[in-house]
Amino acid sequence: MQSGSDRPISRPLFVLFCVCGFIGIALFFIPAFVIRPFHYQSPRALWLAMAIGQRAPLPALVVALVCVVLTLTLWRTASLRHRVVLAVVMLLVVFSATMTRLNYFEWMFHPVRQPGFESIAKTKLEPGEMVLALDFNHDARAYPIREMAYHHIVNDVVGGVPVAVTY
Repeated sequence: MQSGSDRPISRPLFVLFCVCGFIGIALFFIPAFVIRPFHYQSPRALWLAMAIGQRAPLPALVVALVCVVLTLTLWRTASLRHRVVLAVVMLLVVFSATMTRLNYFEWMFHPVRQPGFESIAKTKLEPGEMVLALDFNHDARAYPIREMAYHHIVNDVVGGVPVAVTY
Protein backbone atom coordinates (compact mmCIF):
# COMPACT_ATOMS: atom_id res chain seq x y z
CA MET A 1 0.00 0.00 0.00
CA GLN A 2 1.43 3.35 -1.02
CA SER A 3 1.25 6.38 1.20
CA GLY A 4 0.31 9.84 0.02
CA SER A 5 3.97 10.92 -0.09
CA ASP A 6 4.96 8.06 -2.49
CA ARG A 7 2.83 9.30 -5.41
CA PRO A 8 2.78 12.87 -6.67
CA ILE A 9 -0.47 14.78 -6.34
CA SER A 10 -2.18 15.75 -9.59
CA ARG A 11 -1.03 19.33 -10.05
CA PRO A 12 -3.85 20.42 -12.44
CA LEU A 13 -6.52 19.04 -10.08
CA PHE A 14 -4.87 20.69 -7.09
CA VAL A 15 -4.72 24.04 -8.93
CA LEU A 16 -8.39 23.63 -9.91
CA PHE A 17 -9.21 22.88 -6.27
CA CYS A 18 -7.38 26.02 -5.12
CA VAL A 19 -9.12 28.22 -7.72
CA CYS A 20 -12.54 26.80 -6.81
CA GLY A 21 -11.73 27.23 -3.13
CA PHE A 22 -10.72 30.86 -3.67
CA ILE A 23 -13.97 31.57 -5.56
CA GLY A 24 -16.08 29.85 -2.91
CA ILE A 25 -14.43 31.77 -0.08
CA ALA A 26 -14.63 35.08 -1.98
CA LEU A 27 -18.39 34.69 -2.53
CA PHE A 28 -18.88 35.17 1.21
CA PHE A 29 -15.91 37.25 2.31
CA ILE A 30 -16.11 40.04 -0.32
CA PRO A 31 -19.60 41.18 0.78
CA ALA A 32 -18.76 40.58 4.45
CA PHE A 33 -15.58 42.67 4.18
CA VAL A 34 -17.14 45.54 2.22
CA ILE A 35 -20.36 45.89 4.23
CA ARG A 36 -19.12 46.57 7.76
CA PRO A 37 -20.41 48.97 10.40
CA PHE A 38 -18.44 52.21 10.85
CA HIS A 39 -16.33 51.74 7.71
CA TYR A 40 -16.50 53.75 4.51
CA GLN A 41 -18.28 51.95 1.70
CA SER A 42 -17.83 53.47 -1.74
CA PRO A 43 -20.90 53.25 -3.99
CA ARG A 44 -19.07 50.99 -6.44
CA ALA A 45 -17.77 48.61 -3.74
CA LEU A 46 -21.21 48.51 -2.09
CA TRP A 47 -22.86 47.74 -5.45
CA LEU A 48 -20.35 44.92 -6.05
CA ALA A 49 -20.84 43.49 -2.56
CA MET A 50 -24.63 43.55 -2.87
CA ALA A 51 -24.53 42.01 -6.37
CA ILE A 52 -22.26 39.18 -5.17
CA GLY A 53 -24.24 38.66 -1.97
CA GLN A 54 -27.55 38.35 -3.82
CA ARG A 55 -26.24 35.85 -6.36
CA ALA A 56 -23.80 33.89 -4.18
CA PRO A 57 -25.87 31.02 -2.69
CA LEU A 58 -26.10 28.81 -5.80
CA PRO A 59 -22.53 29.35 -7.07
CA ALA A 60 -21.18 28.83 -3.55
CA LEU A 61 -23.01 25.50 -3.33
CA VAL A 62 -21.75 24.39 -6.75
CA VAL A 63 -18.17 25.38 -5.89
CA ALA A 64 -18.42 23.57 -2.54
CA LEU A 65 -19.59 20.38 -4.25
CA VAL A 66 -16.76 20.61 -6.81
CA CYS A 67 -14.29 21.10 -3.94
CA VAL A 68 -15.66 18.03 -2.13
CA VAL A 69 -15.23 15.89 -5.25
CA LEU A 70 -11.72 17.23 -5.82
CA THR A 71 -10.78 16.70 -2.17
CA LEU A 72 -11.93 13.09 -2.29
CA THR A 73 -10.03 12.56 -5.55
CA LEU A 74 -6.81 14.18 -4.34
CA TRP A 75 -6.78 12.90 -0.75
CA ARG A 76 -5.30 9.45 -1.47
CA THR A 77 -2.24 10.81 -3.25
CA ALA A 78 -1.79 13.97 -1.18
CA SER A 79 1.14 14.50 1.15
CA LEU A 80 0.49 15.66 4.71
CA ARG A 81 1.13 19.27 3.67
CA HIS A 82 -1.38 19.00 0.81
CA ARG A 83 -3.92 17.29 3.06
CA VAL A 84 -3.71 20.19 5.50
CA VAL A 85 -4.35 22.63 2.63
CA LEU A 86 -7.25 20.49 1.38
CA ALA A 87 -8.82 20.32 4.85
CA VAL A 88 -8.42 24.04 5.67
CA VAL A 89 -9.70 25.22 2.29
CA MET A 90 -12.57 22.73 2.44
CA LEU A 91 -13.54 24.00 5.90
CA LEU A 92 -13.52 27.62 4.69
CA VAL A 93 -15.49 26.75 1.53
CA VAL A 94 -18.19 24.91 3.50
CA PHE A 95 -18.35 27.78 6.01
CA SER A 96 -18.64 30.31 3.16
CA ALA A 97 -21.32 28.29 1.34
CA THR A 98 -23.33 28.15 4.59
CA MET A 99 -22.92 31.85 5.34
CA THR A 100 -24.07 32.90 1.84
CA ARG A 101 -27.46 31.41 2.73
CA LEU A 102 -27.84 33.38 5.98
CA ASN A 103 -28.68 37.04 6.47
CA TYR A 104 -25.63 37.83 8.57
CA PHE A 105 -26.09 41.57 7.91
CA GLU A 106 -29.14 41.39 10.14
CA TRP A 107 -26.90 40.11 12.93
CA MET A 108 -24.66 43.16 12.52
CA PHE A 109 -27.39 45.75 11.99
CA HIS A 110 -30.10 44.40 14.28
CA PRO A 111 -32.82 46.87 15.26
CA VAL A 112 -33.07 48.25 18.78
CA ARG A 113 -36.29 46.69 20.10
CA GLN A 114 -36.68 48.62 23.39
CA PRO A 115 -34.64 51.80 23.51
CA GLY A 116 -33.80 53.34 26.85
CA PHE A 117 -34.18 57.07 27.40
CA GLU A 118 -32.82 59.62 29.85
CA SER A 119 -33.89 63.14 30.71
CA ILE A 120 -32.05 65.97 28.99
CA ALA A 121 -30.29 66.80 32.27
CA LYS A 122 -28.87 63.26 32.62
CA THR A 123 -27.87 62.71 28.99
CA LYS A 124 -24.26 62.03 28.11
CA LEU A 125 -24.43 63.59 24.64
CA GLU A 126 -21.67 65.93 23.51
CA PRO A 127 -22.84 69.51 22.88
CA GLY A 128 -22.60 69.28 19.05
CA GLU A 129 -23.74 65.67 18.72
CA MET A 130 -26.44 65.07 16.13
CA VAL A 131 -29.73 63.38 16.98
CA LEU A 132 -32.72 62.23 15.01
CA ALA A 133 -35.73 63.83 16.72
CA LEU A 134 -39.37 62.75 16.70
CA ASP A 135 -42.28 64.60 18.28
CA PHE A 136 -45.69 62.95 18.00
CA ASN A 137 -48.83 63.44 20.14
CA HIS A 138 -46.89 65.55 22.68
CA ASP A 139 -44.29 62.77 23.14
CA ALA A 140 -40.76 63.78 22.06
CA ARG A 141 -37.75 61.51 21.56
CA ALA A 142 -34.18 62.06 20.39
CA TYR A 143 -32.18 59.18 18.94
CA PRO A 144 -28.39 59.77 18.80
CA ILE A 145 -27.03 59.41 15.27
CA ARG A 146 -23.93 57.74 16.77
CA GLU A 147 -26.17 54.84 17.90
CA MET A 148 -28.35 54.91 14.79
CA ALA A 149 -25.26 54.54 12.59
CA TYR A 150 -24.77 51.05 13.95
CA HIS A 151 -28.33 49.77 14.27
CA HIS A 152 -29.93 51.80 11.45
CA ILE A 153 -33.40 51.18 12.90
CA VAL A 154 -35.12 51.59 16.26
CA ASN A 155 -38.52 50.10 16.99
CA ASP A 156 -40.32 52.33 19.49
CA VAL A 157 -43.72 53.59 20.61
CA VAL A 158 -44.05 57.39 20.48
CA GLY A 159 -47.27 59.09 21.54
CA GLY A 160 -48.96 55.69 21.73
CA VAL A 161 -48.14 54.82 18.10
CA PRO A 162 -45.61 52.10 17.12
CA VAL A 163 -42.87 53.59 14.92
CA ALA A 164 -39.78 52.37 13.13
CA VAL A 165 -37.18 55.13 13.27
CA THR A 166 -34.48 54.90 10.61
CA TYR A 167 -32.36 56.98 8.31
